[in-house]
Amino acid sequence: MPIISTPAILLRRIDYGDHDLIVTLFTFDGGKISAIAKSAKKSTKRFSGVLEIFSVLNVVYRTSQRKGLPVLQAAALKHPFQHIRGDIKKTAYASYWAELINQWLEEGEKQVQLYLLFQQVLDKLDQDHLPEETLSILFQMRFMKLSGFYPNLEHCSVCRTGMEKMRKNRITFDLVKGGLLCEKCISGSLNKRSLSKGTIKQLRWFESGDWTKAERIRFSLPAIQEGQEFLEAFVPYHLGKEPRSLKFLRRLRNDQ
Repeated sequence: MPIISTPAILLRRIDYGDHDLIVTLFTFDGGKISAIAKSAKKSTKRFSGVLEIFSVLNVVYRTSQRKGLPVLQAAALKHPFQHIRGDIKKTAYASYWAELINQWLEEGEKQVQLYLLFQQVLDKLDQDHLPEETLSILFQMRFMKLSGFYPNLEHCSVCRTGMEKMRKNRITFDLVKGGLLCEKCISGSLNKRSLSKGTIKQLRWFESGDWTKAERIRFSLPAIQEGQEFLEAFVPYHLGKEPRSLKFLRRLRNDQ
């Protein structure tokens, strides 16, 4: 039975019986895996204080030739991201990103670029380099590009008229078509959002803009709010399921 060692980010953990945990790991070398951590809830030697959500770990697990989950043998903590877990708002955002990744990734599908993106946004969130809302837009835009569900923000999805040539400042986005619609091509679809040209340009910048520059730019607050609402509708729609963590995040923002 092969023994595998790899960096990993803990996406999810659930209780299994009285003493064990089932952990979902986003590994650098092998994508998403689910493994059983035996006696993790009572062990003070191998897993004490290590298997915390969002933590970056070095893990060792043993695969099985029979049906059954891999067995987590060891886990060493690399980055605990304590400031995230100590802040309910940061935790809510990180939980949403982790759930998006967990929903989209297939078991065993290697995704190095997404792994590095997730680790980077967690690091920025932990160190307060960017506001939570800005980081969430940046993550979702780049996540959607990597996932293949990137929104068309360049031109009309029907007649291909460029966004800059559309006369009105506010432009319709069709969630079903996954793109913009000019005035002439708006249909009877109910799954629409209205976006300002300023928000669209800002969203397009987030897809490829430089991290260092992002820390210096003052983004428009209305565009951040509008972009956030748009992505939190678009991303779950194209993944086919609304994450439970998003509902909690929205309630948290409404209460603040």
